[in-house]
Amino acid sequence: MSIDSLRRSARSTVSGLPGAFWWLWLSTLVNRTGAFVLTFLSLFLTQELGHSAWFAGLVVALHGLGGVAGSPLGGMLTDRWGRRPTMVTMHLAAATCTVLLALVTSAWGIAAVVLLMGVAMQGVRPSINATIADLVPADDVRRAYALNYWALNLGFAIAAIGGGVATVLGYRTLFVIDAVATVLCALIVFLRLPETRPESGKDGASGGAEQEKVSIGTVLRDAPFRTLVLLNLFVCLVFTAPWIGLPLTMAGQGLDPSAYGVVIAVNGVVIVAFQLLVNRLTDKRSPAMLLTVSSLLFALGTGATALAGSSLAFAATVVVWTIGEMIHVPTNAAATARLAPEHARGRYQGVMGMSWAVAGFVAPILAGAIVDGPGPDVLWIACAVIGAVAALGYQTRLRAALASAEEDADTEEADMEETVEAVMEEAEQSVAAPESTGTAAAVSSPASSSGS
Repeated sequence: MSIDSLRRSARSTVSGLPGAFWWLWLSTLVNRTGAFVLTFLSLFLTQELGHSAWFAGLVVALHGLGGVAGSPLGGMLTDRWGRRPTMVTMHLAAATCTVLLALVTSAWGIAAVVLLMGVAMQGVRPSINATIADLVPADDVRRAYALNYWALNLGFAIAAIGGGVATVLGYRTLFVIDAVATVLCALIVFLRLPETRPESGKDGASGGAEQEKVSIGTVLRDAPFRTLVLLNLFVCLVFTAPWIGLPLTMAGQGLDPSAYGVVIAVNGVVIVAFQLLVNRLTDKRSPAMLLTVSSLLFALGTGATALAGSSLAFAATVVVWTIGEMIHVPTNAAATARLAPEHARGRYQGVMGMSWAVAGFVAPILAGAIVDGPGPDVLWIACAVIGAVAALGYQTRLRAALASAEEDADTEEADMEETVEAVMEEAEQSVAAPESTGTAAAVSSPASSSGS
């Protein structure tokens, strides 16, 4: 593929989206560019404060546990309070926790702050995802999620590189920089992003009574969506396992810790370099097919880790499951938006976010226990089996539901376009009518005058 074709592909990938989306995209980039806490938290706890590796792992797990509560909370606030105020509040809460982390020294104080930080950081995600679904036409939603995910990983790559250089300033200084970046992100949202929550109950708008009845329980009773959440939990467990199991597996084979740093960096490099191309190749494809393929890539990549014996081989497995990640994340977010009623997008995204948070809490514990017990090969075989089961589930349990949701969205969009055209025609006729009346009056007036 030539440079010109790549340039045209990138241009077509980023074109046609509303300006407000790009302000949201910028806020994501700014926020992640300063995301130093999670990247360096374990080193801060062990090297700076002298805590054990066990305690560091517990604190990281608490961050995931906070997300289990934060995601549905953020979803509820997104629908009831609004997208914009929820984003601003959660960003400012995360910034406050980050500053507190630089000040608190007691072990339990740090654990509590990180737990609250998990609530805030996961609580903002439903509002971001709901805003994208509100702003972007249905046919472009998956592309918009992919672009936002690209911004997230681009910012994370910059943070990892910049943070590694800036550690000479001290971990607490990095945390303060993180807080400043998060506040700047909140300012961008507050100053430049409009509120997109659908209005209800005005001028006889339909659905006002229905909105009051929507709860997390209502969302969980949606059978197709419940299946989507469960299958996503399976994929998230497989996706999270390498972040704990891979360094332990490589260390068990006698590879230097620096080799793991190079191997896992492949994940970020591949996403930053090829997310736009992957998005271009998968655009307009069936959601069920994309989710099936991504699950199989996760299964293949993690399962092949059991066969790897060198840094190059481990890096190759990372490339495989990273491609699955690039396909899965935006497609799953778009599928959630497709299945969610317009007035309940926040709650649906919040429940989906819980699956990510639960995996972030459970997978590190399970991966570590399996590696220490039966051994790393069992971990990677289990990941391959879970990924294959998820692929089978997407193909057999959700293909019809996702296709139906896509058709409904297309029908709604077509109906909206017809409505807009009808309104425009009526407006043109109403403008033309007074002109005709005025002309007739002008013609008849002389006759009337002469008759008198």
